[in-house]
Amino acid sequence: MIGTNPFAPAMQSLPAGFMEWYLGLMAAAVIVGVLVDITHKGSAKYFFANMKESRAKKGARQVEGGELVSIAAQTAVVDVLASGEFCNPRRRIAHLLTMYGFLLYVATTAIMVFGHPVAAGSIVPVLWWIGALLVAVGGYWFWFFIRADVSAEGNSPFRLMRADLFVLSLLASVTLGLIWAWDGGGVGWPFLLYMLATTVLFGGVTWSKFAHMFFKPAAAFEKRLSRANGTAENLPTQTRDDPEQQKRHSMELLKDAPMDMGLGIKREAPRHY
Repeated sequence: MIGTNPFAPAMQSLPAGFMEWYLGLMAAAVIVGVLVDITHKGSAKYFFANMKESRAKKGARQVEGGELVSIAAQTAVVDVLASGEFCNPRRRIAHLLTMYGFLLYVATTAIMVFGHPVAAGSIVPVLWWIGALLVAVGGYWFWFFIRADVSAEGNSPFRLMRADLFVLSLLASVTLGLIWAWDGGGVGWPFLLYMLATTVLFGGVTWSKFAHMFFKPAAAFEKRLSRANGTAENLPTQTRDDPEQQKRHSMELLKDAPMDMGLGIKREAPRHY
C-alpha cells in the first residue's frame, strides 16, 4: 500500500487530465495569492524602500562583490535551510520537520500526478508518506505544545484565529490525505474532504501565513545586509564602545552598562501565565 501511487485509482475514475488541471490551478492560486498579499500589505515595497534607505544612511558602507555573495549564502543556508531565526530548539525542529515534510509532500504529489500516474512499487509514494508524516509530526507538535499562546500564555490549543488558517489547513490536508491513501485511494468522501482541505490551503494564501515563506528570505537577507553595512536597521548593535551606539539607549542606566549583565531572565524558561 505504502509503495503504491494513491492517486492512480482516483485518476482512473476522474475525467482525463482532471488532477493535472487541479494541480495547475492550485499553483496559479498560490502565485496570485502571494502577489495579492504582498501588494495589499506592501511587503515588497517596504523591503526595497528599506534597503534603499539603509544604503543612503550616513555612515553606511557599500557591500559588494564577494561579501554580498557571502551574505546571500549565509541567508540561504542559515536562515532558510536551517531556520536559524528560531532560538527555541523545539520550535526550530518542529518548523524544520514541517517545512521539509511539506516540500517533500508537494513535490512527490506533483511527480505522481504528472510523472507516472500508474506506477507501482516506486520510491516516490514512500517519500509522499514520509513527507506527509513529517508535516503531521511537526505541525501537531507545534499546535498542541509549542504555540506561544498555549505553552506560555496558557490558552486552549483549540482556540482559533485567522492567523491559524495556514497551519490548520495544512494539517487537515495531510491528515485527510493519509486517511484517504490508507483507505486505498479512489474517489469517495475521504477524497472529497482531502481535496477540500487542499483547496483551502492553496486557495487561502491571501488570508493565511502561506506567503511568508516567500518574503521571509528577503527580510533575512536585508537584515544581514544592514548589519554588514553598519546601519543595523537603526537598532543597537552588540557593542557599546561606540558613543553613537550608547546614545541610542533611552535609559540612562544602560548607556554605560556592560554587555554581559548576568543571566537575568534567562535563568528559567518564560512559562509564567
